[in-house]
Amino acid sequence: MTNFTLKQQDAECMRHCISDLLGQLTIAYQQAKSERRELAAASAPPDKTFSVLEELELLTSDLRGYASQVQMLGKVGDEEAAIAHLQSLRLFGFPGITRFYFETERGYPKLKDYIRQLDYLRLLLLEYLQARF
Repeated sequence: MTNFTLKQQDAECMRHCISDLLGQLTIAYQQAKSERRELAAASAPPDKTFSVLEELELLTSDLRGYASQVQMLGKVGDEEAAIAHLQSLRLFGFPGITRFYFETERGYPKLKDYIRQLDYLRLLLLEYLQARF
């Protein structure tokens, strides 16, 4: 088996994992609905910052967009820009998410699991795109 064939198989395996994780995230998002409601009711952000849920929605939107492109096309539009963007989307670079994740010791297990899965998706996408580029 040639090195190229192994790389193709690795890429297809990662693409399949990205697709599976996208489905798992949909389920995890639905299962965390009551926790999202509770968090929304419990925390109102100051006027000029995003709430934890708004930060999560922005992050989710970006990651799902990339994952959907990989799932459907096996690539994203501008891979170099996507790699740079994914590198900058460090989950704990979002202040609200960081505070929520580390300062709420108890509670929100489903939402915290969702956050971990999002970061795993980000890392898988990054690895997939870097291997292609």
